[in-house]
Amino acid sequence: MKYKVSLRKTDEGFSVSCPGLPGCWSQGKTEQEALENIADAITDYIAVSTDLAATEET
Repeated sequence: MKYKVSLRKTDEGFSVSCPGLPGCWSQGKTEQEALENIADAITDYIAVSTDLAATEET
């Protein structure tokens, strides 16, 4: 699944968030690093959400 992200230049590098996943954000010194970091954050976000949903079902 693909998610849109919002990338912004900051004084420290780049900040990136995923509007479709509240609270899912990351950063990086370069644009590429920020995009790689948000990809990892999205994967982790989905894994945790899946685990929490499974816990609530039991």
